[in-house]
Amino acid sequence: MNETQPPSRQKILIIRFSSIGDIVLTTPIIRAVKQQIPNAEVHFLVKKSNEILLKSNPYVDVVHNYIGDLKSTVKELKLENFSYIIDLQHNMRSKRILHKLRVPHCSFPKLNAKKLVLVRAKINFLPAVHIVDRYFKAAKALNIVNDDKGLDYFIPDEDAFDTQDFPAGFENGYIAVAVGAAHATKRIPVEKIIEIGSQLYKPMVLLGDKNDAVVAEKIVEQLQGKALNLCGKCSLNTTASIIAQSDCVLCGDTGLMHISAALRKPIASLWGNTVPELGMYPYIAPDAPKARIFEIPSLCCRPCSKLGHAKCPRGHFKCMNMISSYEVADWINQF
Repeated sequence: MNETQPPSRQKILIIRFSSIGDIVLTTPIIRAVKQQIPNAEVHFLVKKSNEILLKSNPYVDVVHNYIGDLKSTVKELKLENFSYIIDLQHNMRSKRILHKLRVPHCSFPKLNAKKLVLVRAKINFLPAVHIVDRYFKAAKALNIVNDDKGLDYFIPDEDAFDTQDFPAGFENGYIAVAVGAAHATKRIPVEKIIEIGSQLYKPMVLLGDKNDAVVAEKIVEQLQGKALNLCGKCSLNTTASIIAQSDCVLCGDTGLMHISAALRKPIASLWGNTVPELGMYPYIAPDAPKARIFEIPSLCCRPCSKLGHAKCPRGHFKCMNMISSYEVADWINQF
């Protein structure tokens, strides 16, 4: 860790390669750097597949795409002559970039050892601090502070979705539902979504990628006109636009949960193998609607991973199946 005070003229590089939720969670520090450092020029290094999250952010001046070629990436970044680097990825790849660039820098504390103890031994030594606030520790040499204005997500005008295109029955509002997740043990079971949907006052709009489309069709069939399947039919920005116009969001511990928090939506989030103590719960601005996490904290097998599994290691998936559909629907219906 190099905490040398950076020079007065600032060209700042922020590194975070992936994933969707993790990048959205960097937006408070992006905004703080741009607004609190005079004449700051903010650059961001991200995987090409995730650049859509930053291209419309007015606080980012330049997006650099990482496409797997470390040598060419370093060559491109050296030309910029950065004054400081904030490493929010903190893995072997980002460490190699820092070594090659030889620029004053700092990396945020990942606390992987403490996370491992929580997952394996179910003993929590993690600080009660959200990852956003830990990100700010990686920029303390810049003397920036969290402005407590929450997350950002900027939707380009060309990606805005016109809800007038929805079929009859959706004109009085809807619940946005994140069907998928990168790991199966973070996904809400299809039966659970159907149970919740059958008790909601308003219909569901099902969101996800093309891999979620088949599951979403099962939900549509069961709810008979109370659900619309848009999985695989929308870009990420268009999906965000649909979320922005919803009455509430139903989701797991996923990237769309963090996008929903950035868009100031009420969030009902069902948690399976992960736990909020890992520091990735919805980051809600003081003036934003509430989010509620639904979980079964008494299960001795939680958390079974800090990321997720292809299936429940014990085969019962009680962490999701035991959540009360009635309680979830009752909370959503207030919106």
